[in-house]
Amino acid sequence: MKFDEHALEMSIMGMFEDEDYIHVQGNKIHREKSDVLLADDLRLYLSERYALEGITRNEFESVLLKLRAISGTVYEVNKAAFRLISDGFILNRDDRTQKDFFIELIDFSIPENNIFKIVNQVEISGYERRIPDGIVYVNGLPIVVLEFKSASKENTTILDAYEQLTIRYKRDIPELFKYNAFVVISDGVNNKYGSLFAPYDFFYAWRKTSDDTPEMDGISSLFTMVKGLFRKDRLLSVVKNYVYFPDNAEHELKVVCRYPQFFAAEKLFANIKEHIRPNGDGKGGTYFGATGCGKSFTMLFLTRLLMKSAYLKSPTIVIITDRTDLDTQLSEQFVSSKNYIGDNAIISIDSREQLASELRGRTSGGVYLTTIQKFSEDIKQLTDRTNVICISDEAHRSQTNLAPKGTTDSEGYHKKYGFAKFLRDSLPNATYVGFTGTPVDATIEVFGAVVDSYTMTESVKDGITVNLVYDGRAAKVTLDSDKLLEIENYYAKCELEGANEHQIEESQKAVAKLDVIIGDPDRLRAVAADFIEHYETRVNEGSTVVGKAMFVCSNRYIAFELYKFIIQMRPDWVSEKIKMVMTRNKDDKKDLYELLGKKEYRKKLDKQFKETDSNFKIAIVVDMWLTGFDVPCLDTIYIDKPIQQHALIQTISRVNRVYEGKEKGLIVDYIGIKNNMNKALAKYTNFKSGEFEGVEQSIIIVKDQIDVLSQMLHGFDSTDFFNGSPKEQLNCLNRAVEYVQLSDDLELRFMAAVKRMKKAFDLCAASPEISEDEREHIHFYLAVRSILFKLTKGNAPDISQMNARVRDMIAEAIQADGVEELFETGKHIDIDIFSDEYMAKIARIPLPNTKIKILQQLLSQAIDEFRKVNKIKGVEFAERLKKVVEDYNNRRKDEAYANEVLDDVADQLAKLLAELKSEKSSFVGMGIDFEEKAFYDILKAVAEKFDFKYPHDKLLILSREVKKIVDDKAQYTDWSQREDVKAELKVALILVLAQYGYPPVPKDEIFKEIFEQAENFRKYAE
Repeated sequence: MKFDEHALEMSIMGMFEDEDYIHVQGNKIHREKSDVLLADDLRLYLSERYALEGITRNEFESVLLKLRAISGTVYEVNKAAFRLISDGFILNRDDRTQKDFFIELIDFSIPENNIFKIVNQVEISGYERRIPDGIVYVNGLPIVVLEFKSASKENTTILDAYEQLTIRYKRDIPELFKYNAFVVISDGVNNKYGSLFAPYDFFYAWRKTSDDTPEMDGISSLFTMVKGLFRKDRLLSVVKNYVYFPDNAEHELKVVCRYPQFFAAEKLFANIKEHIRPNGDGKGGTYFGATGCGKSFTMLFLTRLLMKSAYLKSPTIVIITDRTDLDTQLSEQFVSSKNYIGDNAIISIDSREQLASELRGRTSGGVYLTTIQKFSEDIKQLTDRTNVICISDEAHRSQTNLAPKGTTDSEGYHKKYGFAKFLRDSLPNATYVGFTGTPVDATIEVFGAVVDSYTMTESVKDGITVNLVYDGRAAKVTLDSDKLLEIENYYAKCELEGANEHQIEESQKAVAKLDVIIGDPDRLRAVAADFIEHYETRVNEGSTVVGKAMFVCSNRYIAFELYKFIIQMRPDWVSEKIKMVMTRNKDDKKDLYELLGKKEYRKKLDKQFKETDSNFKIAIVVDMWLTGFDVPCLDTIYIDKPIQQHALIQTISRVNRVYEGKEKGLIVDYIGIKNNMNKALAKYTNFKSGEFEGVEQSIIIVKDQIDVLSQMLHGFDSTDFFNGSPKEQLNCLNRAVEYVQLSDDLELRFMAAVKRMKKAFDLCAASPEISEDEREHIHFYLAVRSILFKLTKGNAPDISQMNARVRDMIAEAIQADGVEELFETGKHIDIDIFSDEYMAKIARIPLPNTKIKILQQLLSQAIDEFRKVNKIKGVEFAERLKKVVEDYNNRRKDEAYANEVLDDVADQLAKLLAELKSEKSSFVGMGIDFEEKAFYDILKAVAEKFDFKYPHDKLLILSREVKKIVDDKAQYTDWSQREDVKAELKVALILVLAQYGYPPVPKDEIFKEIFEQAENFRKYAE
């Protein structure tokens, strides 16, 4: 028995039943198909929950009417309805002599008081009839929608489920998502959830059933999701507190917590209640979250919990950072979250005096965002209240220095305190919570024990960050082995964190001595030359996603010297490609001073470096941009600076952000930080292996895959590619593409093996361990895969990942086949592919599998273009193409698949292309235009479907009238999201159909087809 989508669906239904959900088949529910609510469940819940208040039947209906009356775009109605669900609302009584009371649509405090149902295959009618695989209802509200795909089908993935939910269902049955908290996509092995408005990359697994259980992957993650996320009390907690809409957003932003954020916020909240003054010690706890794991949203979730807590009775919250840019980021996020947090007094503080003014006379509430630097020793206590909670970001840096540091000068001995001491003097009875990516002992002493942690290793497993790979090149550029030993000794001497004054003094001397070694001109020249070779090789081989790199130097003067060596070797880089990023110093020499620029210039560089298509590719830094600076496309960091412990973790984390096409981040080490890095990883993560992954592992994978590929192609003679003339090389490539298509299995295995090889090669492309012969074979396999990818997908990302010679060869190979236009124009075909001359080009292609792939791709693109103007006919041609392709794939499995059969398939595709050409011009001579013909086809198809006769001449007139109505109603940019405009369109269509005697068929069918066609016109108008 096959484990298909239905089997998966029923197994998940069983899991929900185990969690005490009521399972109901969709066809057993009594409701109108257009109604997404289970109204009877909501009435039953309200009658029982508010029996003591004497809630009436009319008041039930008032609640339902309030929910159903919300209008706007899908995002707007979801935001408005969800606020009613999570925060409740006041119900105005029918009897005005009675006192209004507060309604909660869900009883969040007692889960058992709610009605939990899991319903599968419930039919919903909207603009289209759709049947979601599963819906979780709480008190009749469709809180979660689930969509399943079979894991046993290689050509369907959870990405298909994602697109089904976020494109088709969102478009066709938008009312279902009015009350939606999140959606789930699953094939049994891969199980993820996320916001309906989030990109696919922001869907994640819920990998733990509780905070103290291990993370699970694969099929086990299905169990952890149902038992963890959908445990009744857990689901209600997420719905109430962990679904975030900003007050105002430029984009449709909705954030649903990830499981580490949920557990962290819950545990911190419980710990704060336990330690809050006056009965506690004021140590609210430390949260250790890996860089890039979303700590700012965890702070936001925690703030809502604190502010909504009946136990804490609306505390005052002060959020503290140690850098202005971090303060700005958090302030922008929090100030636009007043509705979510539940307090209107959310203020970014400009000065100590402003904070004093805000706190003066306030007894509760308020959220204030400020920097630690605003606390200084000349200002006294701000408030002695105990219901103040301070949340410190990057708590390991500047907020742990409570003890004084002694200094001596000509006037004697002095004690000097830091910002943290002044903060606690200002707010002596506050409770302090610390967020950090690298907890040091001093952090724990000040804020309390680590309450929860989420490490780099876990973050990589969850797909929130990418793994890091180490490439050590110190020995290559440090010319004197004794000097290299001195560097190693420095690390041995200064590796301890929290050193005493004598150790610090020794460390400072060591650094000064070390800078002399690092800054040696001969060494810097060698570093510059190696960096250029390494960087250019990676760019030329397409091993970096957009060519962004960061180079970390020991100090500003060494950085400047390195910069000068680099631009001396590559003068064309000086205008845009490479920049130094650091603050000016009044003592800087004139050329350095002018190079660095003012604050506004650095802001401009910040913006440019984050733009993927900007020409600013290489940033030379010392301290700036090493923390709190996120550039997802940055995939390589070069380090030539002695960095220790938590600072090192922060630095290497610059390249761990997720970005499309980025498999791992690369750390290139010019100074010998490997041992220190492994120690830091052991201390600040749950890193289990003895050493960080080295580039050597990638080299092994590349060599292994080259061997695997040579075995796959053992029957193919590739000599001409390596030794032949350019024309012979081209012919060899085309023959290799045909050879790989001998069977479906060979094609799939070849494509997968080249992909694995390329991923590894991206990390070791500059390694001398890859021989020239191996590089030639890599380029050959990549070239074959790239052409084949274009034949099947229409565009080839691998083309941009090859060196210039092979890239040109690919272009020539495609041109030699006479179909270069197809690949140059991609989805938008600007040439006449239907001309006899162009068809003759295709007919001349001697390789049958290649010809079929080209015809298939041509037809797919041509049909896509055609359906933009005529959807109903476009769908018809797409179905016909699908049938021919399925026939080709099925017959291809037969070992006796002869060229005559291949020629037959090619002829069918060519015939279909000719028929499409004829259909495109069929409106000529009918007295209507191309777009009016689309409505003609709709009206004709519906007439045929319902088996009634309608005269051709009347169809022509009616199609023109329908087009006029659509043009009139669709003039508004947002017409397809506006219920009022859509209602007007529907009424106008009904009237015109009646006027011209179009027979009485289901009007919704006509409206649906015309509405979708109208959307097509609008969408592709430009």
